[in-house]
Amino acid sequence: MVDLLNAMKISGTALSAHRTKMNVIAENLANVDTTRTDEGGPYRRKMLVFKGEDIDNFKSVLEKKQEEKRVGKIEISPIEFESEKDPHKGTGVKVDQVVRSQEDFRLVYNPFHPDADPETGYVKMPNVDHLTEIADMVVAKRSYEASVTAMSNTKSMVLKALEIGK
Repeated sequence: MVDLLNAMKISGTALSAHRTKMNVIAENLANVDTTRTDEGGPYRRKMLVFKGEDIDNFKSVLEKKQEEKRVGKIEISPIEFESEKDPHKGTGVKVDQVVRSQEDFRLVYNPFHPDADPETGYVKMPNVDHLTEIADMVVAKRSYEASVTAMSNTKSMVLKALEIGK
């Protein structure tokens, strides 16, 4: 049961991380034409850096009692698989940092724009590309859906396990 709860926590961290990614993508798209920011200059595209996060492998008093419980002469204990020796077992994901893209700004010729260079007539536009943002959005959406499916399947497994105890 502990592993199923960890699976729910891991899926939850993925949902949170990809929701944050969608918010950053929406911000990038909203600022695709922003030529003035508080920092000065055009808007710089934001990107997320994900990092693995250890999920605390908690055990409540009830779970400890269940491990110690004996049915007849058969001892009930968790089954250990080879993959459980993996150092990455029980890791979720979190947003480690939001970084600004260092790509060059797009130059657009528009001599009548208030932010145009008076000598050349070019305006520095944000380094946000619609196609890149849309592709990132599709990936984030699919990842979010996969995490929802994993969480739903884990929930079904927990419910089936509880039905066995009836």
